[in-house]
Amino acid sequence: MSVQQIHSFAAGQWLAPGAGARQIASAITGEVIATAGNDALDVQAMLGFARDTGGPALRQMTFHQRAKMLKALATHLHQNRQAMYDLSFDTGATQADNLIDIDGGIGTMFVIASKGRREMPDGHVYLDGGVEQLGRTGQFLGQHICTPLQGVAVHINAFNFPVWGMLEKLAPTLLAGVPAIVKPATASCYVTEACVRLMLESGLLPEGALQLVTGGLGDMLDHLGCQDVVSFTGSADTALKLRSNRLLMERSVRFVAEQDSLNASILGPDSVPGTPEFDLFVKEVCREMTAKAGQKCTAIRRVIAPAERTGDLIEALSARLGKTVIGDPRNEATRMGALVSDAQRRDVLEKAAILGQEATRVFGDPDAFEVQGADAEKGAFLPPMLFHCADPDSALRVHDTEAFGPVSTVLGYRDLDHAVALANRGEGSLVASVITHDPEVARHVAIGSGAYHGRIYINDRVSMKESTGHGSPLPHMVHGGPGRAGGGEELGGVRGVMHYMQRTAIQGSPDMLSAIGNRWVPGATEIPAPAHPFTRRFGELQIGETLHTEPREVTLEDIEHFAEFTGDTFYAHMDEEAAARNPFFPGRVAHGYLLLSFAAGQFVMPDEGPVLANTGLDGLRFMQPVVPGDRVKVRLTVKAKTGRTEEYGEVRWHVTLTNQDDAQVAEYELLTMNAY
Repeated sequence: MSVQQIHSFAAGQWLAPGAGARQIASAITGEVIATAGNDALDVQAMLGFARDTGGPALRQMTFHQRAKMLKALATHLHQNRQAMYDLSFDTGATQADNLIDIDGGIGTMFVIASKGRREMPDGHVYLDGGVEQLGRTGQFLGQHICTPLQGVAVHINAFNFPVWGMLEKLAPTLLAGVPAIVKPATASCYVTEACVRLMLESGLLPEGALQLVTGGLGDMLDHLGCQDVVSFTGSADTALKLRSNRLLMERSVRFVAEQDSLNASILGPDSVPGTPEFDLFVKEVCREMTAKAGQKCTAIRRVIAPAERTGDLIEALSARLGKTVIGDPRNEATRMGALVSDAQRRDVLEKAAILGQEATRVFGDPDAFEVQGADAEKGAFLPPMLFHCADPDSALRVHDTEAFGPVSTVLGYRDLDHAVALANRGEGSLVASVITHDPEVARHVAIGSGAYHGRIYINDRVSMKESTGHGSPLPHMVHGGPGRAGGGEELGGVRGVMHYMQRTAIQGSPDMLSAIGNRWVPGATEIPAPAHPFTRRFGELQIGETLHTEPREVTLEDIEHFAEFTGDTFYAHMDEEAAARNPFFPGRVAHGYLLLSFAAGQFVMPDEGPVLANTGLDGLRFMQPVVPGDRVKVRLTVKAKTGRTEEYGEVRWHVTLTNQDDAQVAEYELLTMNAY
């Protein structure tokens, strides 16, 4: 077998392994399959290339352009993922594991791209929150904005997910407009290198947007500053060592960490044998023990169940684990492959021995188990190992030692408060779960345990068919956790993008805020519409373009007709005496929705034109009642524009209704789709 040379991509060049290169062995056979690492990398040149070339190119693009780039990258990776599958088997991963890592990473990139198009502007400034009125008349305002950091993101990733671990960090980083230097764990870096090659060869990325280090970073962290970010996934010991870098602390370099996590799953007291929840719990635990051979940061390490049911649970778990086929991950029949390396296998055995000081192994013998299609002596194989701790209250190591492999420990609880206390003994985790059909049990766990966990996963017979599982971080939701888990947060949709942007408070006049955010702010200068706005195409409309309508009188006959026609005969519209007794009304008043209908009649252009559809309204408020005889007029202003497809874009209109005294009676934002 030829030994593959795993290159780094530094300052625009692919560099072969050099001084300090390490050998990488197949997890299946133990044979050396690759070498990686080069201590001669010019880290300052790499940082300069990212900051001076990649950063400006990315920041020149809008959020939507970067989102389209991510979607195209994800599409390209999806079309070429077989090459990554073929390599990934040597990490010990089965095809099911590959779907989690490779397809999961690509799917994450698709979601972040979609979030960028739907939830971020087609511009260079992200508005965070609403406008704050800081002065009495509304001429001095405040607004929080987010802009890309002007440095580089250094991503240090773990061995267990060589593709997902990279893409879940890379997607929000690139969407923010920040270049990245990716450093995968050496043990599986050959899969990451293949993914990076695919992205770079696609021609979709600006020069300098992505670089790769397959080996050590050298002194790169010593050269980072306040515009840079370090995002780390790995052990708590390594995270502490990196965090403690004096220069990182001195320069306030952002540091995002996802580290050790003794995740727990609680079997609800209602989930007795014979219920769908009990069977689901057994399935979830076994899946988390065997997927990726238990090498998941979100895997269930502590199985917390009612003390009186631990025997039934251990019996059910043992029966299911006993059906797990361990072997060559390339074989379709294999359900659990090898650990990533023999070093990792030894580490798991050492940690299992520590657990064995406080718990009894009730399933899985690492000295006697069967491996299908591979040599157990040469590969990094282990069986699933289940422990039982009879006294979880006095135990210490069960709550602070993570055997990062197919290892879990069953703990019995007396009551639900005890279960919550045991889950919290982990001092912070990425995820805790509770399997219950009782909403009160779920509420009790969420309130009692939420502060200790980044995610709480609840499942039962209702959601089980759609749920993605205890161990599946989703790009829509925050991934991270407090305390032992590192205190960091990743993903969470647009929240994940914010790690690579600076939140800045902008203060000034409405015109200043409108110009900076490219979004019209009430009080800013209005641009007289050169023609009716509904006759103007998406590309012709200007932010701030405004139409003022003629007033329309609201009569008692209008109110009564609307009530009869719609069936809305609420007393405030129909009974003068009853309405007068209401503290909000002087007497009979017009329906709010009648006013909206009149407003549409005042500004809508009836002829066929570039307005294709009214897709809704946001922020509707009624400020003052309208009584018969009032005269209502409308101001319609282009507030914001967002491209959606090549054929049309979304226009957000700011609409205000005022009466004959110029008092504002209603306000909302109208959304339409307009042709280009």
